[in-house]
Amino acid sequence: MIADDRTARQIFDDTMANPARAKFGMGEKLAIVNVDFQRAYTDIHAFKTAYETDPRQIEHVNTISRLARAKGMPVIWTHVGYMAGGEDAGVWGTRTNTPDSLQNIQIGSERWDFDPRCEIDKTQDAIYTKRMPSAFFETPLASWLVWHKVDTVIVTGGSTSGCVRATAIDSVSHGYRTIVPIECVADKHESYHFANLTDLQLKYADVEPVQVVIDWMEAR
Repeated sequence: MIADDRTARQIFDDTMANPARAKFGMGEKLAIVNVDFQRAYTDIHAFKTAYETDPRQIEHVNTISRLARAKGMPVIWTHVGYMAGGEDAGVWGTRTNTPDSLQNIQIGSERWDFDPRCEIDKTQDAIYTKRMPSAFFETPLASWLVWHKVDTVIVTGGSTSGCVRATAIDSVSHGYRTIVPIECVADKHESYHFANLTDLQLKYADVEPVQVVIDWMEAR
C-alpha cells in the first residue's frame, strides 16, 4: 500500500489530470440510468439521510435525460423501497434498525418518492424499485438495455460510494461502456465521493464532466 498525504479530492484531481488508462469512450447508443433520486437521499431539508454534493445535480440529470429522450435513447430511474416489515431488505437491512434505516424506506412513503425536481416522463422512462445497491440486481434493467441495443451506460445518482459504484461495476461487467458524469453523482462526505470517483476512473468507468455527455448527444 502506498502512503499518501494528499486528500481524496487532491488524488482525484491528480488522477484526472494525468490519466493512466485509455478511455472506454462513447459507443453508438446510450442509456441514462438515474440511481435513487428519491427524497430519502435528495431532500436535505426533510431527511437527515439526504446529502448533496453539487446543488445543480438534478438540473444536470434532467438535461441529459431530456436529450436522451429526444434522441430515442432510454432513460431509467430507480429508487429503493421495501415492504412494511422490511424483510425483503434481507441481510443488508440487519445492521441498523432505526426510523431512518434502509429497511424502513417503505414503498409508497415520502422517503421512497422521487424528488419532485426530477423530470420523469412516465410515458417513456423505465422506473424500477430496487432492493440492493446495483440497479441491475433483480430488476429488468439488463434485458431493457439489450432490447434497446444500448452499448453505453451513463450512471448518475447516489451514493457515489454505494449504489452508483455498484451499478457502474455491474454495467461494465455486462459489457457496457460506462460513463459517470462528475456533477451528476453525490455522496455524504467528500472523502467517500472523491475516493470512489478515483477508483471508478482507474478501473470501471470513464469519469467525465457532464458537458462531455451533453456535447456527444447534441452532436448526434
